[in-house]
Formats: sequence, structure tokens, C-alpha cells
Amino acid sequence: MYRRARKVAASLTVAVLIVAGLAITALVRDEPPPPPVKKTAVADATGAGRATAAADDGRDGREGRGGRGGRERDPFGASCRTTIEGSTVTAFCHNPYPGTDRLQLHVECARWWDVDSDGAPTEAGPARHVQLTGRCWKEVDSAWVTHARVEP
Repeated sequence: MYRRARKVAASLTVAVLIVAGLAITALVRDEPPPPPVKKTAVADATGAGRATAAADDGRDGREGRGGRGGRERDPFGASCRTTIEGSTVTAFCHNPYPGTDRLQLHVECARWWDVDSDGAPTEAGPARHVQLTGRCWKEVDSAWVTHARVEP
């Protein structure tokens, strides 16, 4: 009798765990997807757009006019062009705005053993051009530039 009770208890425990797992999976699946990331095509050494670079322009999701308090947002963010040639990544950035933009190049390598890298932050003043470089030992999977506003 005791063995049978243990088997029933074990079966009920397994059934409860399965139902709980299915319920959690359903909840996770019903969550809204994260906001889309702007992507720009990057040409590899052959010129085909194999890799992509995510462009994080430092904006907080409020589009257009009327952010907080009905005011227009001041323009900010250098425009960057990222190229991948073999295992080297180069980003050419130009800041046309009066505010200073702190730029940082991030490189994600294709091989699991290859170390991903984050370049040193570089400030791009008004009307300045900046060139950022990074590399992997072998192939580059993706590269992107992050922006941060520098307060005066």
C-alpha cells in the first residue's frame, strides 16, 4: 500500500510540474515582442550584404515632435557608415549637430572562441569626422556603433 501511494504522489507531482511548465510557456509566448532594432546592411569583403550592423542612435522611442512638455527634441546623433573587410571593421562617423556625441564601436565575432570586442569611447564634436576600427581573429558576425549624449 505504501509503495502505491508513493507512485501516485510521484505521478501527481510530475503532472503538476508539466502543467506549470506549459502555463509558463504560454505566458512567455503571449508577451509582446521587443521593439524592432534599426538595421543597416553592411557589405563584406565580396560586396554582398552578408552581415548586418544594428544602428543604435540613442533615441528613446519617442518619435517626432511633442516628446515631453510638447517641445521639439534637439537634434542629436552622428551618422555612421560601417564596413567589414575580412576580419576588420571600420566605422566612419560624421556629427553634423552642435552637440558632442560619444561613439563606441562594438564587434561581434563569428567563431565561438573569438573574443567579441568593444572599442574605446570616442567623442565626435560638432562638424567632426571620426574613424573607429575593430577586428576579430577570423570572420566578423556583426558590428554596430552606440551613441551617448555628452552633456556640456
